[in-house]
Amino acid sequence: MPATTLATPAPERLTGAIERVTFHSAETGFCVLRVKVRGERELMTVVGSAASVTAGEYLDAEGQWITDRQYGLQFKAQQLRIVPPSTLDGIEEYLGSGMVKGIGPHFAKTLVRAFGESVFEVIEQQPERLRTLPGIGPKRQERVTRAWAEQKVIRAIMVFLQSHGVGTARAVRIYKTYGEDSVERVRENPYRLALDIHGIGFKTADSLAERLGIPRDSLMRAQAGVRHVLQEIAGNGHCAAWREALIEQAATLLEIPAPLIEQAIEAELAEERLIAEPITERPALFLTPLQRAELGVARHVARLQAGDPPWGRIQTDRAWPWVEPRTGLQLSGSQRAAIARVLAAKVAILTGGPGVGKTTVVNSLLLLLQAKHTRVRLCAPTGRAAKRLSESTGREARTIHRLLEFDPETMGFKHTADNPLDLDLLVVDEVSMVDVSLMNQLLRAVPDHAGVLLVGDVDQLPSVGPGAVLADLIASGAVVTARLTEIFRQAEASRIVVNAHRINAGQFPEDPDPARPESDFFLIRRDTPEAIHDTLLHVVTRRLPERFGLDPVADIQILTPMNRGGLGARALNGALQAALNPATQPRLERFGWTYAPGDKVIQLVNDYDKEVFNGDIGRVVSIDLEEGEVTIDFEGRAVVYETGELDALALAYATSIHKSQGSEYPAVVIPLATQHYTLLQRNLLYTAVTRGRRLVVLIAQPRALAIAVKQTGARRLTKLRERLQADSG
Repeated sequence: MPATTLATPAPERLTGAIERVTFHSAETGFCVLRVKVRGERELMTVVGSAASVTAGEYLDAEGQWITDRQYGLQFKAQQLRIVPPSTLDGIEEYLGSGMVKGIGPHFAKTLVRAFGESVFEVIEQQPERLRTLPGIGPKRQERVTRAWAEQKVIRAIMVFLQSHGVGTARAVRIYKTYGEDSVERVRENPYRLALDIHGIGFKTADSLAERLGIPRDSLMRAQAGVRHVLQEIAGNGHCAAWREALIEQAATLLEIPAPLIEQAIEAELAEERLIAEPITERPALFLTPLQRAELGVARHVARLQAGDPPWGRIQTDRAWPWVEPRTGLQLSGSQRAAIARVLAAKVAILTGGPGVGKTTVVNSLLLLLQAKHTRVRLCAPTGRAAKRLSESTGREARTIHRLLEFDPETMGFKHTADNPLDLDLLVVDEVSMVDVSLMNQLLRAVPDHAGVLLVGDVDQLPSVGPGAVLADLIASGAVVTARLTEIFRQAEASRIVVNAHRINAGQFPEDPDPARPESDFFLIRRDTPEAIHDTLLHVVTRRLPERFGLDPVADIQILTPMNRGGLGARALNGALQAALNPATQPRLERFGWTYAPGDKVIQLVNDYDKEVFNGDIGRVVSIDLEEGEVTIDFEGRAVVYETGELDALALAYATSIHKSQGSEYPAVVIPLATQHYTLLQRNLLYTAVTRGRRLVVLIAQPRALAIAVKQTGARRLTKLRERLQADSG
């Protein structure tokens, strides 16, 4: 009896105006839309994928009607095309969405009332008519006209890109990068989008390439795939990949034979995008910039170690009676030994955990060197870390980027080997956060005669960017290192400090001492992720504010191992926003987030123009729907974002532990569940605990806590240690 096959139902078509964007993920494009369909009284739910959607736009979708067990009747779109609206209401909503700078909801209403369906034509062909409207002068008219002209070019590009599955937001970014050559550039090599444009990954570029007819087994695709896999590996902190592992991963991802991957690697090597170099005699492949950065760090360390320190020889035995009265602290034997070691070397490292007196050592050093008229500059990787360094030393400290004077026009630093920094000693704090590329840029700007002191906790998480610079420098044995381990009496009173060291030693944190009800460390055990979630919300919104007088937004930071999942940063941010800032107006939805004044936000990428960097946390001050602008306060500095730039931000009531490096908060709350398994590592928990200044609350499944304490992370694949040893030997 022949097998029967069920015929795939023919796709149905649905068109209508988007009334509301219920959900949109900027990462995946998945969206849930409420759509007004002609002839239907109720709004229809449409689910599908679009790079960008805005209320007021018109939707043309192909797919099937389905009945979801939880949400009922929905239209599941296989293809989803977004076009500008044609109805007056739709036009008004579209214009008022902030897509055209200078047109907000109020002005949109005025425009539609005045010009009706011909409003697009008036703006484009008769812009002078805009001045007949109240409140519209030459400047605003010119701004709207200019913005519309840009939109016209974008719309043409958009039509092309949307027909190939790319939406509005990405089209704008493509236009800003390539200008009027956008279509030509994309046709020529769609894979360049993944390299050139933030927010467009390999999968998007690959999908576009397929629609443009580029064969799946083309060399262009294989090369792009190899680069993508290596970039993903670099995104996990490695400077290189084992050759055989790279071939295997790329062949699996691209579903093409390994010989073609080999051919692609050879082509990338020939074009000098990759460099082949063994690590411990095993074949490895580097992205060229990372290999050069490693070489640069090793070379600059060797260069700076040559010669005598510019402060000369200091007789430390005579120095202690002079420096101790000035700091008001008596130095321990280990602290004196650390100072003596550092002063005797041009390049040195000072490392140790919380409560071991790193700040006391640094301040003593600075006093001694000040007496020798040594010109010292202080810096740290982030604004928060620089601020902490400045507060602890009483001296100006800058971020590394500000110290080197980043120039957005050239996308480079003003201070280089040809224009070095004017100093005798550079002190760098929180060095564990500094990746190999930034360390190379920093060291090359230090003049030959000067010294460098690197300060940090090597047991914390390594940098978000590639490399394990501090760990490699110490492990190489090529740089003088002073490691402080003694916990001082005042620090011993802190359960945060004690438990941080216990975790670092692979031991469980201790419960609060019943004799000390005002402990600064609390461990709350819960059996399920759901119980952790409910407890966390109660602790943040009620318990800590009531008992300790903490502001739940300004003072409390939730630090979670992951971004995704029920206890990930994304889900927790939604729950915390609903609890802490539910009704403030106006509200603006962009890239899957809803923002309102008062919301806590975090910067996700370095923005050198705005001088805001990955991990910086701010508060939304105001939202101007008319102008399409959002103002964020970062540590007392107001920064303005256009609505199209908001993909650089996310809510920050909860952040990943990785994002918290270099920061301290009055109180931290840490959820820990077995669903975080892949990231449950000792240095992750240690880093999270050491972020709390006054209070740490750990809400954990016992098994998850056990895993995190016992599991050490795998070492990053780098060659810096070898290079340093070769240069010093």
